[in-house]
Amino acid sequence: MKDVLRIAVVNPNTTESMTAGVVARASLATRPGTELVGVTPGHGVATVESHTDEVTAALSVLEEVEKAEATDEPPAAYVIACFGDTGLQAAREVALGPVVGMTEAALLTATLVAHRFTVITMPRRTLAQSDRVVRALGLGHRCTVRAIDVPVSELADGSSHLLEAFVEQGRIAIQQESSEAIILGCAGLADLVVPLQARLGVPVIEGVAAAVVLAEGLVAQGVATSRAGTWARPDRPTTGDRS
Repeated sequence: MKDVLRIAVVNPNTTESMTAGVVARASLATRPGTELVGVTPGHGVATVESHTDEVTAALSVLEEVEKAEATDEPPAAYVIACFGDTGLQAAREVALGPVVGMTEAALLTATLVAHRFTVITMPRRTLAQSDRVVRALGLGHRCTVRAIDVPVSELADGSSHLLEAFVEQGRIAIQQESSEAIILGCAGLADLVVPLQARLGVPVIEGVAAAVVLAEGLVAQGVATSRAGTWARPDRPTTGDRS
């Protein structure tokens, strides 16, 4: 159906239940006529919680995008559903349509509704991944990053049980860091948007939904990734076959 806008939501980890949950919640933010297609790698890591995990997962993302691009009807756009935007830059090189990372999308959305904002990510050892994207966007003067030391695997069946922990960190950010908005720093935290916003009284931004909306907008404008330099297509084979 030509009237359907298909966006692939690529989960860099291999946990299918997390992919399904992320897609179901992000679908609530889509326009009529947009179809989100969840993509879960067939091999890789169950969660992305270290630099080693991230390298493995980035290759999985690249392979999945390449496979999708090789089909008769590739997606119009892609969303990378992992905080830290795992594999984003490589995916941009090989995808015909735009590729939006949930971290970049969340941070850029926050700049439109708040002067200062805080990312609350998980677990603590992943602070560096969030810091990296904040620095790359030049937002260190407006954004702080906090963490809850809980493994990503706890999100496989939802995130409502983490509400109080996020409320505590959010209140600290508002009171001590003058934050005016909160960014949820992990895919799979969409359950917290409404209750956390009610408890804190500031905007709460979920990155996958933000990325989907930005991807829709880029496609509507006919804007795709520039090939002028940084994201020019690779001039040699990329992943090959790891099966």
